Amino acid sequence: MTNSEPLPPASRKADRPADFHRYPFYAPRFWHGMRPLTWLGLLREGSGQIHPSRISHVLGVSLAVPFNTLLAGLQQVLCGRRLATAELHGPPVFIIGHWRSGTTLLHELMVLDERYSSPSTFQCFAPHHFLISEWVFQKFFRWLLPGKRPMDNMATGWDRPQEDEFALMNLGLPSPYRHIAFPRQVPRDLEYLDFEGVSRTDRDRWLAGLRRFLLGVSSVTGRPLVIKSPTHTGRIAELAKAFPDARFIHVTRDPRSLFPSTCRLWHSLADVQGLQVPRPYKPVEDAETTTPEKQYVIDCFRRMYAAFLRDRSKIDPSRIVELKYEDLIADPVESLHSIYQRLRLSDFESVRPTIEKWAESEHRSYKVNRHQLSDHDETLIREQWRDYFDAYGYV
Repeated sequence: MTNSEPLPPASRKADRPADFHRYPFYAPRFWHGMRPLTWLGLLREGSGQIHPSRISHVLGVSLAVPFNTLLAGLQQVLCGRRLATAELHGPPVFIIGHWRSGTTLLHELMVLDERYSSPSTFQCFAPHHFLISEWVFQKFFRWLLPGKRPMDNMATGWDRPQEDEFALMNLGLPSPYRHIAFPRQVPRDLEYLDFEGVSRTDRDRWLAGLRRFLLGVSSVTGRPLVIKSPTHTGRIAELAKAFPDARFIHVTRDPRSLFPSTCRLWHSLADVQGLQVPRPYKPVEDAETTTPEKQYVIDCFRRMYAAFLRDRSKIDPSRIVELKYEDLIADPVESLHSIYQRLRLSDFESVRPTIEKWAESEHRSYKVNRHQLSDHDETLIREQWRDYFDAYGYV
């Protein structure tokens, strides 16, 4: 596979699923939260392979990123002492599991308990200066975000819980999410899905960056953090060492649903966030072939779960629980009750009415996307992901 491909012609509406939610042209992209050197490094990795239709993204981000440096300096002046003395308010809870396995749903549910908190979308979008700028965006710029995420029916908002991986990427740390910018090129930083081949020095630098970000968030919330990133799944051994009291919730889902849903996810993100136009989204028409996009999903999964299944037994059983997506959807109230009991979290009965109210309203009205899986693709993932099928009883 070459580093890049010739740029495709302008994207057509027929190349994207009709049920992707619209993402306005004025809405911020992930890269707006970077500082100039990080942004220039991303562009350099792209080797100039920017689609003409995405020039506006490049110009918009290039005009915005210098302000991140200015605001970062101002935050350090105003809040430097506060950040220097920040601490985590209780053991963090990490929600892990493959993309599209229900981690977002569980994340949103757990932060309904006001005794816990989470990095917000704005904090992950602007990790350099959120202490001084978040209130401005919360008050005056809520309209910048669409009502729902492009790939599913989950709501968006600056105050919604978000993946800390986006913050780490914007802080300039290596992250597989950089691939979203240039989806037609060879993926980068995949070694940071499991730290295989990453030196001890670089691992410690990455973990220190994660800790600094979480301390900053904790200085705002003053409560224990619930942290969710699928990318943390294969990092569990390092996270357990770096955060000795942390708890882990691992969510699984039938791979026959995971695979098409994840393919859709990466296409939707590249479609609205990318600096290149992704390849046409035609999972049914291309059902008998293994495209580069499908191979990317397969390879990420194998790398993450080779590490997770190897290291899971090293974690104290009292610190980790397993949860099936199918059980979470069927009975979210009892699923959370079980998590609280097994991890010895806060008293669940005080938050039960809130979860029950959510289950009777939002959960009932939420529409799950339906996905198709060809015989070719099912055979493919059964071969490539056999250990996961066997470990979690998906037959």
